[in-house]
Amino acid sequence: MSFGDPNNPYGQPPQQPPAAPGYGYPQAPGVPPQGYGYPQQPAYPGYPGSNQMLPQTMPGLLVTARVFLFIISAVQTLAALAYFYIAAFVNDVSDAASDLSSSSDDPFDALGAGGDLAAGIIVLFALVFAGLAALSITLGVKFSKGGQGVRITTVIYGALGGIVGLILLFIGLDSGLASAVILPLIWVVFAAIITAAPVVSSGTAWFARPRY
Repeated sequence: MSFGDPNNPYGQPPQQPPAAPGYGYPQAPGVPPQGYGYPQQPAYPGYPGSNQMLPQTMPGLLVTARVFLFIISAVQTLAALAYFYIAAFVNDVSDAASDLSSSSDDPFDALGAGGDLAAGIIVLFALVFAGLAALSITLGVKFSKGGQGVRITTVIYGALGGIVGLILLFIGLDSGLASAVILPLIWVVFAAIITAAPVVSSGTAWFARPRY
């Protein structure tokens, strides 16, 4: 009786080829193998362990704030143009008064000097409104690709605008005129949305998203 005979029932069992690595061990149900075509999902910055996707489109509240910034910039631009026009008119009146004056003691000379000063102050207001209009447009445009700098600037800008709106609202309430209340109230609402949009979680995630 030979132990080498494959038909011998008392012989050693034939050697089995070794199993391939990774086979024969049951995988945990529902858990895909890592590293093979399954990229990890990015998490919100500052929130480790989160499996939510970063926003790919601008949140609705930020879109609203952006529209409000463009509306405010249009109003500020019109105000700047109006102030420039008034300054030019005052300057023309001042020049005409100076031409009519015959001496330094003439009232027309004093009127001309005062008109020049008033025109300069009005031009200063026009420049301030023009600068604010440029800032409003810049922030609105930068919402699409801006980072933390745009976010912080928008929050500060909106908060300051809200303070100015509240002051005007209190003045309007004290005057008792409905027309003096409506515009400041709208201004406060705009400022509140512009301030809140970059602070809420969706706005924070939008400005903190990676840019490629």
